[in-house]
Amino acid sequence: MAWASGSAGAVLRTVDGGRTWRQVGPPGTAELQFRDIEASGADRAVALSIGEGEASRVYVTSDGGRSWTETFRNGDPRAFYDCLAFFDQRRGLALSDPVDGRFRIASTVDGGRSWRVLPADRMPEALAGEFAFAASGTCLVTAGAGPWAWFATGGGASARVFASSDHGRSWKVIDSPVPSGASAGIYSLAFRDPWHGIAVGGDFAAPTPAPDGAATTRDGGRTWQVARTLPGEYRSGAAWLPRSRQAAVAVGPTGSDVSRDGGRTWTRFDTGSFDAVDCAPDGTCWASGEQGRLARLHRP
Repeated sequence: MAWASGSAGAVLRTVDGGRTWRQVGPPGTAELQFRDIEASGADRAVALSIGEGEASRVYVTSDGGRSWTETFRNGDPRAFYDCLAFFDQRRGLALSDPVDGRFRIASTVDGGRSWRVLPADRMPEALAGEFAFAASGTCLVTAGAGPWAWFATGGGASARVFASSDHGRSWKVIDSPVPSGASAGIYSLAFRDPWHGIAVGGDFAAPTPAPDGAATTRDGGRTWQVARTLPGEYRSGAAWLPRSRQAAVAVGPTGSDVSRDGGRTWTRFDTGSFDAVDCAPDGTCWASGEQGRLARLHRP
């Protein structure tokens, strides 16, 4: 079983290993872009649509997409929600670009059925022009059931990583070595545990080359090191392979890469175009891209 989401209100679900997919998106949402979907089983999923003001919404289903409930609609025209992440089946966060100079976090403690915007007093100030990227739904991530969360940025003077150890109530921020710019920065994070993480990105407007476009951390995001061998091109999504302590994949519009040493070196294994990737606990990895492109990745 797998879920995928995209533009024009698309939410897709497969129950036969990807041989067939069925559109199960919320009715009346053809104008929305669902850039993030988080599933906690065959029938339950939480989907985020992105955009300014009321275009940012959250929908929840508990019956495989036969019915949906809208549980959040952003009422602030200055906010733009980019991605979701869950610690477990109940606790989760949603990230918005800065409002009044600080990134905004919404929190749920009931599996997405209700949301509360958290106070911003323990959020560091954003840089001028800084924002998060909604390309793959992985600008905000967690590391399992613990209290840790991270989100990544670009657009400003530096690409930064924000870290929380208390379910998103407070945050610290560190500069990364990944270059930043108007359309450049860290597009995706992946943490296999509270200490080991990878970051990938580049410049969407100029995808080749992408100098210093991948980095790793071994201390929970307090410091970052540029990969020794880079993908060399813009990458928008990354994921750890569940049955390996060292293997990870990264995808982008110009190809996909694998790392077998925790993100320190990367090797190209495919030239197809994908925007997002995720791996299930059974070891299966799925990728999605433009024009409805979907793939199940075989372990390289």
